[in-house]
Amino acid sequence: MGSSSRRQAATQRFHDVGDRLSLLPGNLRGILWMLLGGLFFTVMVTLIKLLGQRLDVTQILLLRQCFMAAIVAPTIIYGLPASLITHHPMLHATRIVCAATAMFCGFSAVIHLPLADATAIGFSKTFFVTIFAIIFLGETVGRHRWAATIIGFVGVLVIVRPGGEGGLNPYAVLAVLGACGASCVMIIIRKLSQVERPVTILTYQAVFVGVIMAPFAIWSWVTPTLTEWLLLGVIGISSWAGQMCNIRAFRAGEASAIAAFEYVRLLYATVIGFLLFGDLPAYATYLGAALIVIAAFYTAFREKQLGRSNATRATVRADPP
Repeated sequence: MGSSSRRQAATQRFHDVGDRLSLLPGNLRGILWMLLGGLFFTVMVTLIKLLGQRLDVTQILLLRQCFMAAIVAPTIIYGLPASLITHHPMLHATRIVCAATAMFCGFSAVIHLPLADATAIGFSKTFFVTIFAIIFLGETVGRHRWAATIIGFVGVLVIVRPGGEGGLNPYAVLAVLGACGASCVMIIIRKLSQVERPVTILTYQAVFVGVIMAPFAIWSWVTPTLTEWLLLGVIGISSWAGQMCNIRAFRAGEASAIAAFEYVRLLYATVIGFLLFGDLPAYATYLGAALIVIAAFYTAFREKQLGRSNATRATVRADPP
């Protein structure tokens, strides 16, 4: 069989798999995409931790953004110059600064903390979003969601252990700051998505986060080896692939049904951290992570219940007497 025939056979098998997946229920497809996306993101942070033993975090961030920008370049170029036109430059600037801060803090924590610890603390962004949604979006939050938010933050404190042996770990604080920055980005995206095109939002972050990191990366530059260049490329591809999987997950299934499966990343991080770095989380990490996950699951459950309740009330109001 020639190479052309082999390529055609491989392409046909790929399409056959796609056809079989399309027959699955939407929520199940969404869960599968979410599990795959979590694996890509875990690969990304694992490689960042490996490369961070020799390369500065700002250099890793700059090259990651370059690889990601190269991947999405056709979309960006196709949208020029309209993709750069915005009537909300301050919102974009704030988002870019928050994103750069979140990535710097979060990736620094990944390099210096056990993967499971950094991953678990990163999930606290869910609870920061609740607080910032109240402050900046004027959203109303009931007592159930407040209770879940408080429990989630207790879980973070259990992992960080501010009064524990050895004092407060500065990299755990960076992980919390990274989660806080990521939640700010999510809130700003909510605002921007109402007034800007997706390609504009994509273009500004893809380009300008790298611009912010460039002077720091140049200052601390260490020429990567060939292996490190390859791993940096895999980081860029994994970041893009993880985001695409999440997008497909939320297209296929209901957010309330699939969002909780993001927490499988904690399992991935625990296993990979042990196999590659010999890290096993402390008991406090298990307890804190359990509180965070339980609180997040309860938040998702309440959102689903409220969505059903609102839909029922809307139907009642729409029905004629």
